[in-house]
Amino acid sequence: MKTTLNLNDALVTRAKTLAAQQRTSLTRLIEEGLQLRLKAVSKSRARPRLPVYPGKGGLTPGLSGLSNKDLLDAADQ
Repeated sequence: MKTTLNLNDALVTRAKTLAAQQRTSLTRLIEEGLQLRLKAVSKSRARPRLPVYPGKGGLTPGLSGLSNKDLLDAADQ
């Protein structure tokens, strides 16, 4: 797709120099920059993974995990 961008002249000059050094096009350099920026945004929006205890065990026998009162009483003991 073709589009028109208004970019800072000094920035474009630096980008063209870098593109020439890397033997790529200015278009490709801009595309890579956009991809990196968009990837960073999508990572920051990702849901955090909740830690899960992989070990064995569980609640003390006779303790119901469905009652906050029972859990608080057990924690006090």
